Amino acid sequence: MRIYEKLLAHKDEIKQTHLRKLFQDDPERFNRFHAEFNHFLLDYSKNNITQKTMDLLFELARESGLKEAINDMFEGKKINTSENRAVLHTALRNRDNHPIYVDGQDVMPEINRVLQQMKTFSTQVRTGKWRGATGKRIKNVVNIGIGGSDLGPAMASDALAFYRIDTINFHFVSNIDGTDITETLKKCNPETTLFIISSKTFTTQETITNALTAREWLVNTLGSEAVSKHFVAVSTNTKAVSEFGINPENMFVFWDFVGGRYSLWGAIGLSLMIGIGYRNFIEMLEGAFAMDNHFKNTPFEQNLPVILGLLGIWYTTYLGAETYAVLPYDQYLRKLPLYLQQLDMESNGKHAKKDGHFVDYPTGPILFGEAGTNGQHSFYQLIHQGTHLIPTDFIAPIHSLNETGQQHDILLANFVAQPEALMRGKTADEVRAEGVPENLVPFKTFEGNRPSNTILIDKMTPWTFGALIALYEHKIFVQGVIWNVDSFDQFGVELGKQLAKNILPELLDKNKEISHDSSTNALIERIRKSRSELKRIK
Repeated sequence: MRIYEKLLAHKDEIKQTHLRKLFQDDPERFNRFHAEFNHFLLDYSKNNITQKTMDLLFELARESGLKEAINDMFEGKKINTSENRAVLHTALRNRDNHPIYVDGQDVMPEINRVLQQMKTFSTQVRTGKWRGATGKRIKNVVNIGIGGSDLGPAMASDALAFYRIDTINFHFVSNIDGTDITETLKKCNPETTLFIISSKTFTTQETITNALTAREWLVNTLGSEAVSKHFVAVSTNTKAVSEFGINPENMFVFWDFVGGRYSLWGAIGLSLMIGIGYRNFIEMLEGAFAMDNHFKNTPFEQNLPVILGLLGIWYTTYLGAETYAVLPYDQYLRKLPLYLQQLDMESNGKHAKKDGHFVDYPTGPILFGEAGTNGQHSFYQLIHQGTHLIPTDFIAPIHSLNETGQQHDILLANFVAQPEALMRGKTADEVRAEGVPENLVPFKTFEGNRPSNTILIDKMTPWTFGALIALYEHKIFVQGVIWNVDSFDQFGVELGKQLAKNILPELLDKNKEISHDSSTNALIERIRKSRSELKRIK
């Protein structure tokens, strides 16, 4: 029997057994189902699994060629098959500097050159050596990008805010909605503001439109000659960068073998390096590098990314879970679920296998989350008593960076209690024993048997943060390999953008013929009419 069929047959066994009974029957369950790595503890004992489940899942990983795929990625082979590209975000944090080849060329010298360029520039901004056109120090850094060029540095800037310089404010603009750039500029002074324009091609519509708005704002006060002192670029398009007014010496490059959502570790992280400093940035890379080595070298049975990835496969493909939640009990990580939405759903939200055939099984799940304990007063109701199976990851640091009274103890108490509540539930008899009126018993009963992982880290440092993000990157990679999808393209983001380019001139010219479906035509006509009426009123 193929492993796929074995797992399908096994799921029926699991569905008959409540997690509470699994714990009652096996006092050593935690010892059996946990793994550790440096400052990390992964407790996956509160999952709907037995040893047989994990044995079958590890067999699935081996049958899917996971070990070979891991080696191929780290060796620079072109595993992004649809775009014929290597996938080497890991090279950006290759801290032992061993050679990594793409098309016969070692990429490490150029990666190190850009890292040194980032170090020099970020140090100049932090120390005040780099000044604006009027000689004043930089007090505001505005990163303008979108997708991975925004979510990565924005999330990391929050996550590592404890280590951030306090004489500079950091802002992140991504939305084409003019409100985003307008409200950001209200907080800034042209004389003391530095803009980082992050766009590989320097043609991304949202990013360049916002950049031009920022440029106009600056030029109106300081003149066009000031642009080179207040704008730098993260790009590969030297010509477009120069035409914008940015000195090419202040252009920081990145490469086709690094996808946007995996680009935090290089030049896209320039705003982060300015914020936390070069040494802390390197510490973050060291943490990610340590997780890379753990992923590459550790047997599957103790390999954190492999275990998390396989559990996700178990729930999505075999047990029918359509969503999963990431719940960080750390205010610094409040943007982590938003970041992971892109990382996971853009990577594995695919309907075609690598061979071009459509999949006939579920792939990437819908991801959501919120920082604890805020989420407890929001969607946890649905996780505890709703009708959906929602596997969850709980994440927390044991030690707070901001010890204030009992607050961290209360936070950790909730962090530990929630997975226990999801696992145990509360039976109708237990509710009755509390003296609850019979008519209220159904409402206060908890089914339990709701799965979760618990990830404990020692403290939120740059090192542990880097390792945590790398952990999720590799978890997603594991799932892509087993689902046989290309986790590194993102063609799904393109169609809507292409249609928007056709619609834009139709919105701008009321006389232009429109020929879409009746709904789209009606929306365009309504927008045209409303704007025309507003112009007449003005």
